[in-house]
Amino acid sequence: MQRVYEELRTPYKYGTILTPEEDQYYDCPNVFRHDGSWYMVFVKISNLVGYETCIAKSDNLLDWKILGTVLPFRDQGWDRWQADGSIALVDPKWEGGSAISQHDGKYWISYFGGHKQGYETDPLAIGMAHTTELGSGQPWERLKENPVLSPDDADARPFERKTLYKSHVFRDESQTLGAPFVMFYNAKQRDAWVERIGIAVSDDLVTWRRYGDGPVVDNGKGITGDPQIIRMGDLWVMPYFGAGWKKGIGAFDTFAVSRDLVHWTKWEGENLIEPSEEWDKTFAHKPWLIKHNGVVYHFYCAVGGKKRTLALATSKDLRGDHE
Repeated sequence: MQRVYEELRTPYKYGTILTPEEDQYYDCPNVFRHDGSWYMVFVKISNLVGYETCIAKSDNLLDWKILGTVLPFRDQGWDRWQADGSIALVDPKWEGGSAISQHDGKYWISYFGGHKQGYETDPLAIGMAHTTELGSGQPWERLKENPVLSPDDADARPFERKTLYKSHVFRDESQTLGAPFVMFYNAKQRDAWVERIGIAVSDDLVTWRRYGDGPVVDNGKGITGDPQIIRMGDLWVMPYFGAGWKKGIGAFDTFAVSRDLVHWTKWEGENLIEPSEEWDKTFAHKPWLIKHNGVVYHFYCAVGGKKRTLALATSKDLRGDHE
């Protein structure tokens, strides 16, 4: 565990990398590589109406240009006002290039959606969408079978019967859990607000089945959420964020490790990221980590006062390199 922590450490806070307009929030960065460029899927919310998912492009992981909105609001439907996307099928291998792959000739995204306006207004379910034009910035096509997972499903477990949140879908070539596609996601139970992380699996990215009887990462209270899955040697590593279960701190990023994707050991030491600067003094959370050319990049959502934006911390101080 200590070795993994040392590998993931990013003590140098580079600062904010995308700043929303006055009436907007940015959230949930996911970064990947395609055709020699870097791309970031992230979400925006304007005037607290609801989530839309955007895509941005970069040549250096530091400077980003927004290309468009890939999951916009709709005129009607179960996901009319909420569509918070997470890029799917990014190579999970640590320092493996972060390339995105296709399935059935398409690039895929999972997202949690809802039909009510507001900030993450219940109920929320999980859908899938796809495109063949990854860098166009145009809207992706949503599956007619959506939602693929819902808190109202007959097989929904007690920890997920109110709302489903952020998901991470990757391809497991070894089919550790008996299927090529695996989804980790956090969800909320019906009574107390507690979020925990569970698993679903699929053979085709369309039909999903829940794996196991309950959550696999659980801190007993508050939020355990926004999992990312990394393959580091013979270990599976899950960066995730926590809130409400450590005294004296708002929201932070930590991690857990596993050898089988089911049994996870939680890191109990120093947080990977926590509030410390003006731009993230309230929350520093919702991780996405990659390693490129020997440098670890930790993208996260930074909340300072009334501003919610996207920020970056690194294992090497890059601020001087960018002046």
